Amino acid sequence: MISIIIPVLNESKRIRKLIDHLYANAFGYIGEIIVVDGGSTDDIKAELFGYSNVRYIQSGKGRAKQMNAGAIAAERSILYFLHADSFPPKHFDRAIFEVLLVNNNIGAGCFMLRFDNDHWWLKLMGWATIVNHNVCRGGDQSLFVNRELFFALNGFDEDYEVYEDIELIKRLYRSTKFKLIKEPIITSARHYEKIGVWRLQWLHLRIYFKGWAGVGAEELNSFTRKELKH
Repeated sequence: MISIIIPVLNESKRIRKLIDHLYANAFGYIGEIIVVDGGSTDDIKAELFGYSNVRYIQSGKGRAKQMNAGAIAAERSILYFLHADSFPPKHFDRAIFEVLLVNNNIGAGCFMLRFDNDHWWLKLMGWATIVNHNVCRGGDQSLFVNRELFFALNGFDEDYEVYEDIELIKRLYRSTKFKLIKEPIITSARHYEKIGVWRLQWLHLRIYFKGWAGVGAEELNSFTRKELKH
């Protein structure tokens, strides 16, 4: 069974749509859904009323802290980290279950990516995720991982405000076989639409290459905050 962990910050307008999608597209392996609030000012907790298998917890602000808190609270053997604006494919849970519990030599994986926007660059980025290499990975693809392995690697590094998922995925690729499920998860392009495709992509590329060059969390965080102020 699977624990789905969703970090949120002011996602009250979207969370029910996502949870309804998860249950409508599940095969039957969802053990629990944990919504981890990092300090929302909207009434997201009220939006979860009526769901019998959804838990709401609070944590410090920042996706790494939120996802770690969700993992600690989780009671299932498979952890599935999902962004609040990303929608997995039909029977996503069966695909995850079969990868991790049928193939004992595989410890983690993700789905291909597709944006809900037809901009040619975003379509190209989605197409590139078919390559099973850590340079083609990111948090929007969602991440599933064996619980024991996650904690053996000490989870997400909470020093990172950005790049936390890529940093963990790099460690996972070094520690286990990583499975790419060749079905797309549909994720929102809202941040590209708000900030601009080229501006946000240029920022992501610089964060990515700084991280690969060994720049530490504090410098990456400071750089990102500065760039987003412009």
